[in-house]
Amino acid sequence: THGDTHPPAISIFDPSSREAHAKNVFAVNLHPYSNNSKLMPTLNWIGKDAVINHHLEVPFHLLKDVPELGCDAPGSGNLIVEGDNLVALKALLPYYKGKVKCICIDPPYNTGNEGWAYNDNVNSPAIKKWLGETVGKEGETLDRHDRWLCMMYPRLALLQEFLSEDGAIFVCLDDNEIHALRYLMDEIFGGNNFVECVTWNKRIPKNDAGIGNIHEFVMIYRKSSSWNYRFTMKKEGLEKVDELVGKLQLQKPPIAEAEASLKQLYKHGSYDRGVTLYNCLDENYRPWGKINMSWPNANTFGPRYEVLHPVNGKAVKIPDRGWRWKEETFKAHLARGPRFERHDGSIVVGRIWFAKNENTQPSSITYLDEVNRILLRSVLSLKSDGGMEVEQFFGTKSKFAYPKPTALIETLIDSLVMKDGDIILDSFAGSGTTAEVVLRLNKRDQVQRRFVIAELSPTVAEDITRARIKCVAAGYTNAKGEVVPGLGGGFRYVRLGDALFDEHGRINETKVRFADLARHVYFSETGEPLPKERISAKTPLLGVHHGRAVYLLYNGILKDKSVDGGNVLTNTTLEHLPAHDGPKVVYAAGCRFSKTRLEREGITFKQTPYAIRTR
Repeated sequence: THGDTHPPAISIFDPSSREAHAKNVFAVNLHPYSNNSKLMPTLNWIGKDAVINHHLEVPFHLLKDVPELGCDAPGSGNLIVEGDNLVALKALLPYYKGKVKCICIDPPYNTGNEGWAYNDNVNSPAIKKWLGETVGKEGETLDRHDRWLCMMYPRLALLQEFLSEDGAIFVCLDDNEIHALRYLMDEIFGGNNFVECVTWNKRIPKNDAGIGNIHEFVMIYRKSSSWNYRFTMKKEGLEKVDELVGKLQLQKPPIAEAEASLKQLYKHGSYDRGVTLYNCLDENYRPWGKINMSWPNANTFGPRYEVLHPVNGKAVKIPDRGWRWKEETFKAHLARGPRFERHDGSIVVGRIWFAKNENTQPSSITYLDEVNRILLRSVLSLKSDGGMEVEQFFGTKSKFAYPKPTALIETLIDSLVMKDGDIILDSFAGSGTTAEVVLRLNKRDQVQRRFVIAELSPTVAEDITRARIKCVAAGYTNAKGEVVPGLGGGFRYVRLGDALFDEHGRINETKVRFADLARHVYFSETGEPLPKERISAKTPLLGVHHGRAVYLLYNGILKDKSVDGGNVLTNTTLEHLPAHDGPKVVYAAGCRFSKTRLEREGITFKQTPYAIRTR
């Protein structure tokens, strides 16, 4: 190791081997984990060295509002960004770094199909141009797998910075690149943050490869290993149960007749026992089930105490291994509600069900809506009907191929506990499925989640993505001529504007406002987004971070034209800085103070633009 702290990588395949490359064999290297001696495999490919830090070199761009393409309530916090998602992510970073709860992306699958209207061969002119500029001449020889890896690495590296500490990312893919994605995600997010690779059973097979392929994948990673995650999902088929219960509540049939209808639904719907167990209805037609009260552990015994039948006063049979509950818990459940006789002669007392006599062991009562969620399953069986869903907005004229179904994206996003203001990010927006799902979940839960999505193609972004979300939010007439009411919620529509810096490295002073530069200065200095309320054209003080005040002198903010418009740190501008009893960082175009004077004043001077070019 020649005294190095870390031993060199051990190469299983020679990454420079043209023979291996010609056979599409990736190089897999082994690197030591930072916290133990185990070796972690990492992926190597032609072009990796050129893109591994490329996300740091992507210039900041401004976001330009297009008000006429927005939709109502622009203050909702929802945002559509039109433009290259790599540039868009860098432009969004000063606003959303560390603030995104959920990232859900459906990147190009890299299937090699050239005929799709929405080409996922990553062989488009835009990708070729980007690779030529970033990777250089070497990029001309890359095969499609290398190109895919070069495209994905910097995007995933940026996405990792957006996640909150309790956030997670879902990436949809198929067999073409799922193996490569696992290595990329391990390297960028950390192998210990892998959660699961979910298999999505699409039910409808593709029969073009000599086998009926009916599955794709969803790779899940969390941001931090300190977050004890718990992903949950609604039990399958509850929508139809809720629909039936709603009808029963309107029609108000006898409870016996209503329960027969519920059992009939279960019989023909192929429900599992986690649902069919809840086949009783209370007076409000709310489904409930009888839960066994026997001690569940076969190796130990529960408490034994006498329980009297509420009608004849005789002791009921005690379970062989005792009761599941302590006696005081049992009594508390008896006291939770009134006593009444059901249509079949059984008795309900509080949260306990008793048979007609003492010969049957009583059961506890649990309502279906109290246990309607289970842990997210590693296999999801959901029909692939995303294309039909898009057609209802545009008819058959929509040429957008293979959009994800809302059921899948809803299951993924809904698996995370969400609260008002939580942000869902999708940087491969496509037809806008993620945004529609966010609006649907907001309506269902009365919780205002926010979506931020980016779409590369101007035609897709405006004519499909935006149009679909506007329909969902404001209402529309579908392809069948039916009027569908809107779910509410608006959005801002923005395009990528000018770069913060020109080709000479200077700030675009005629196009960059104080607020634009302030966000990037504060982010560059602290790594945190600048709170909206801190942006003011009346003060150069951007904020205090960990006891250090951050100032920006730009565009004559001090209104002092006597010294270079107030953009240079001088005696005059120093006098006008808001006071701070502690260290200060001042960003300005120039400085007239000596090093000694700066130290005496407790000031660290940083010249714009050079101190904020990248982060």
